[in-house]
Amino acid sequence: MPNPEGSYASIEVHTAYDLEQALDLRAEHPEARVVAGGTDLMVEMDLGHLPESVLNIWPIGEMRGIRERPDGLWIGALTTHRELVENLLAESWAPSLIEACRTVGAVQIQNRGTLGGNIANASPAGDTLPVLLALDAEVEVASAARGIRSIPMEYLYRAYRTLNIEADELIIGVRLPEPHSADRTHYRKVGTRLAQAISKVVFGGRARIVDGVVVDARVAFGSVAATPIRCRGVEEALVG
Repeated sequence: MPNPEGSYASIEVHTAYDLEQALDLRAEHPEARVVAGGTDLMVEMDLGHLPESVLNIWPIGEMRGIRERPDGLWIGALTTHRELVENLLAESWAPSLIEACRTVGAVQIQNRGTLGGNIANASPAGDTLPVLLALDAEVEVASAARGIRSIPMEYLYRAYRTLNIEADELIIGVRLPEPHSADRTHYRKVGTRLAQAISKVVFGGRARIVDGVVVDARVAFGSVAATPIRCRGVEEALVG
């Protein structure tokens, strides 16, 4: 275990107070570990895995909030799991995502951990990730040089804990398409205990059922491969 006063003090900290400053700092320090709630980083630091530098984006108000837009529901990357759980608009759009957020750690973790952090940590066991796949979510990333672009959730992960984004880009938000009235969604997490457990298997599903027939389906799992995955063969088998 490292000595906090000795080892932690050697970490170089860059703090951004708005999005423009964050993107400039990201471009200047692409090697810095991006930190918001810090729940994953604190575990790693206690194990002695200390980054040389971090980019603290927690103060940025522009990256928080949940609001409807013409293209869907936008959730800021710094929106915490607790904020999602308590938001009626989010629950009406994506009840399975809210259910997933309820299973993320204890209340203390939900108060600090962010949706963007769960995505960026890129753990195949991330509780919200199969749900986001099932809901056809798109992740918004931004850079100072190229502006904002959207990446479909299914193309976000290149390999184990590896994001398909550039070194100067930050995840700034998530967009969910408007749900269809015929959609049925489901979330299931299996762990070693009922609460505060890492997923052994985590599932997110969506079926669009018209006149008793499945016309579209999404089946996604976490903790079963190097990245969260969609099971396209199962999806195709369900249709009809």
